[in-house]
Amino acid sequence: MIKRLGTGLAVLWAAATSSYVALLLAPGDTIDILIGNGVDTPEIRAKIVAEWGLDRPEVVQYLSYLWRLLHGDFGRSYQLQRGVGEILATQVGPTLQLTLAAAATGVSLAVIIALATAGRGRWLRGTASAVELVSVSVPPFLIGIVLLSVFSFTFGWFPVSGASGPQALVLPALALGLPIAGVLGQVLRGGLERALEQPFAVTARARGLTERALVARHALRHALIPAVTLAGWFTGTLLGGTVITEALFGRPGLGQVAMQAVTGRDMPVVMAVVLLSAVVYVAISTLLDLAYRAIDPRIGG
Repeated sequence: MIKRLGTGLAVLWAAATSSYVALLLAPGDTIDILIGNGVDTPEIRAKIVAEWGLDRPEVVQYLSYLWRLLHGDFGRSYQLQRGVGEILATQVGPTLQLTLAAAATGVSLAVIIALATAGRGRWLRGTASAVELVSVSVPPFLIGIVLLSVFSFTFGWFPVSGASGPQALVLPALALGLPIAGVLGQVLRGGLERALEQPFAVTARARGLTERALVARHALRHALIPAVTLAGWFTGTLLGGTVITEALFGRPGLGQVAMQAVTGRDMPVVMAVVLLSAVVYVAISTLLDLAYRAIDPRIGG
């Protein structure tokens, strides 16, 4: 875990440094880039010079930037005239809610489909594989449009936009979760079928264990390692997928903030979103290490 912590800190440092270098290498004046499409006055320019230390050597500016990050100071959005940390704090809740709901939806569907089709007839497995291939091949935003057309505009079962209540979360979670279910379902079913051919499975059958119990008690654990790896990776990348999905379903969140920041050239907000994504990736990677040891204690040895 100490090694994992050191690796995570290195990833966060690399993300922070990359964002800062991108700011320096961007064409144009640094002050103009930081202001973006915000209000441009001599007072604001003087404030930016003081805040970012632009009148000091570049090495000192860089170290000052890292020092402010260590203290949770992400700077100020000169487009919205608010602190970046305050902006992210008000929007991270809806994005986190959508990300967790989509991840839970994808993983749950994958486990159900894999358990229902592993080792079964060719027709059932072929049908499941075809459905999984379609869900993986179709972009989430197109899935979202279809879901809106059918379940919102036609049947009126779910709201078209907004984030009020659990019903508003169902369709965007499905739009993001179905591609995850497609990939995880294939990986998990393949792992289950390989596990069912191992010697321990033959021994368990000889002792009278039913096929369903064999899958639930023994084979599933052997198949979970690659599936858990993919699940963690998808959960991290879901933050990127929420940009279009939140816009499509009219939901608040970091996706909307990131899109507005990129459009308005609000560099402090863009840099903060990049760092937040890196933090999420590091946190999920650490949790996966713990999950590996819970699934198979031999990994810890």
